[in-house]
Amino acid sequence: MGMVVLVTGVSRRLGARFVAELRRRPGVDLVVGVDVQPPRLPVEEPAEPAAPYRFQQLDLRRPAVARVIAEHRVDTVVHLAVSATGLGSTNRAAVKESNVIGTMQLLGACQKAPGVRRLVVKSTTGVYGSAPRDPAVFTERTQPKNLPGGGFAKDAVEVEGYVRGFARRRPDVAVTVLRFANIVGPGADTPLSEYFALPVLPTVLGYDPRLQFVHEDDALAVLARAAAEPEPGTVNTGTFNVAGEGVLLLSQCARRLGRPTLPLLLPAISWMAGLARQTRMVDFSPEQLRLLTHGRVVDTTALRDTFGYRPRFTTPEAFADFAAAQSTGLLPPERLTAVTDRLGALLGPERTPGAHPARQAPPEPSPSTQELNPR
Repeated sequence: MGMVVLVTGVSRRLGARFVAELRRRPGVDLVVGVDVQPPRLPVEEPAEPAAPYRFQQLDLRRPAVARVIAEHRVDTVVHLAVSATGLGSTNRAAVKESNVIGTMQLLGACQKAPGVRRLVVKSTTGVYGSAPRDPAVFTERTQPKNLPGGGFAKDAVEVEGYVRGFARRRPDVAVTVLRFANIVGPGADTPLSEYFALPVLPTVLGYDPRLQFVHEDDALAVLARAAAEPEPGTVNTGTFNVAGEGVLLLSQCARRLGRPTLPLLLPAISWMAGLARQTRMVDFSPEQLRLLTHGRVVDTTALRDTFGYRPRFTTPEAFADFAAAQSTGLLPPERLTAVTDRLGALLGPERTPGAHPARQAPPEPSPSTQELNPR
């Protein structure tokens, strides 16, 4: 018999696309999707042959998921329902319950199901936090100096703790935790994509954080690889950072979008973020504000060498694909590039009286480089 896979969080874009990807994979006999609400978009029907799909509308906080696992004889569980935003409610307490209590119920159901052999959990690099004294690069073994104090990142820390406990109780189950950087793509619907959609991007005065992204196509490929048996010479159990190679500065992201930035003092932007949350204009959470202040970069050596996957899109390429699907900013990127080139020529050492070449600011690093520049 082939695999019977249960996928949570299928009403969101990533979950719906993952279901379609799984159904095309050889060796999959059935895909069961569960979520608190029906899918917002029509389920994509892959070309034949495709594994059948069953959708079960249920709340993971209820024990009904155990019945679904037993009824369909599920052997692989992919948990994508840990999210920064909720479908049924935008209330923070309800989202936390869905993330943490829902995961506890799911793990309890998996523990009682002897047929479950593999568990894949979608997590986030947000578990490392964002602080001024952080290391330049986080590895999977790096302990953050300051654990996230709230929000989605704290939910992910708690979820990972429960997953580790499950792995100790069920050593026969292959457990994989995937810590994704910010997922972007033409249809990205994350809080960070809402921030980049603003006509003017508020930034913290004096900071230009380093950011990493992973393309949604790469995220799907990594999830599918984790849900299957490992390929020869690779190991797909354990904890892995998932991000495209290279980094982008926030200022570089703004230029690629053609968005002007509005540098503000930290207290002012904190007040603005709180107002944006209250008016539901954009989900500008405190953890996102810390990311846009201090940035975060993770090491992906284990993903390449142990897991056996190299992302097709680098961080700059993933963001470029995201930017291409956005509306034109107030400052078109071509015009902005021409202006900065013109200013660079006017202010060059040969045009600046008394200037010395050694005193000129270094050129902006190429976005395609893999060198991780310090703050």
